[in-house]
Amino acid sequence: MIKLIVGLGNPGQEYEKTRHNAGFLFLDLMAATEGGIWLNESRFNGQTSVVTVHNRVVRLIKPMLYMNRSGQAVGNIARYYKIETSEILVVHDELDFSAGTVKLKKSGGHGGHNGLKDIIAHLGGNEFYRLRIGVGRPSASHLVSNYVLSAPNKSDELAIHKACESTLSSVDALVVGEIEKAMNKINAII
Repeated sequence: MIKLIVGLGNPGQEYEKTRHNAGFLFLDLMAATEGGIWLNESRFNGQTSVVTVHNRVVRLIKPMLYMNRSGQAVGNIARYYKIETSEILVVHDELDFSAGTVKLKKSGGHGGHNGLKDIIAHLGGNEFYRLRIGVGRPSASHLVSNYVLSAPNKSDELAIHKACESTLSSVDALVVGEIEKAMNKINAII
């Protein structure tokens, strides 16, 4: 069962449309679909919303700290509401997938993603679920930082947006604990 969904991104208007903010995009679409209202909550260092999915309360958070400090916000809200690491879904950008590819998995390392690295450190474990939204990869590894902090081209932007919308229909299965069903459906999205 998922009780907390974390969308990763960077705060500020200059980062709003960047590849690194794919997690924020997903949560914004989910909140809009489910009637959630965003609140600034300084105690959690983030914007939070509460939605109801299949009569279950699901908390959403967009950490308003930079990516490499996201774990502080996630740790704060998880401890406050006594949410287990295994009841958390983290939605983030994924360089290893082409734009618009989405995959769901449980646990694993951080793969060089500074947001995941900080979350693992603050939660004291990696047993959370990850919804990885493909944003593609630049041609050279030294370009990664500039790449994720820039806006995608129109084609990639549409692919990322469409993937986020398509994935929303699988969130209800995650919330009620039908993880395998959700994983099969999400991992089939191309």
